[in-house]
Amino acid sequence: MAEPLSLGFDTSAAHCAAALLQGDRLLAETREEMARGQAERLMPLLQELLAGAGATWRDLAVIGCGTGPGNFTGIRIAVAAARGLALSLDIPAVGVGLAEAAAHGLPRPCRILLPGRGDEVIWQDFGPGEDSRPRQSAPDDLPPGPPVHTPLMPLAEAIARIALARRDTPGLPRPAPIYLRPAEAAPARDRGPVMLA
Repeated sequence: MAEPLSLGFDTSAAHCAAALLQGDRLLAETREEMARGQAERLMPLLQELLAGAGATWRDLAVIGCGTGPGNFTGIRIAVAAARGLALSLDIPAVGVGLAEAAAHGLPRPCRILLPGRGDEVIWQDFGPGEDSRPRQSAPDDLPPGPPVHTPLMPLAEAIARIALARRDTPGLPRPAPIYLRPAEAAPARDRGPVMLA
């Protein structure tokens, strides 16, 4: 029996990135830089990745997606795509935080730094006794902590590897966005009842 295929992807920043694994072996990986257009590009990019590896959607055993933190809209694109694909293919979808993906395979304890908004960084500490949640601050304002490490692999590949490792986890929650701050959209003003003629 062939080893399971795992598809990982991320649109949390100015890119569309994806990786396809068969068991432990990386079959294909791609990343396209783009400031806009991830919603239109993601599905064709995934289709091209699968076709290039000689695979189809029905060959997949699990889907992993980056859940942030990052660009509000980009995170929602990946999460919605993963949930929709998982539902239509009847396979699990696994949400993976980007700092967790960046820390995949690294010695612990470690600190991960990722680009954030403006001049800030997103950081998270991993290891025994660490409060493992992502935060954002200026690079000069980081508290003392474990050594900073560089990711061992592209984030999409790490997402696919983590998804494969978790695919048989009982009660696996659906992918959900990780936000560091509330959405910047203001609620609509109440303009009173609408009169229809």
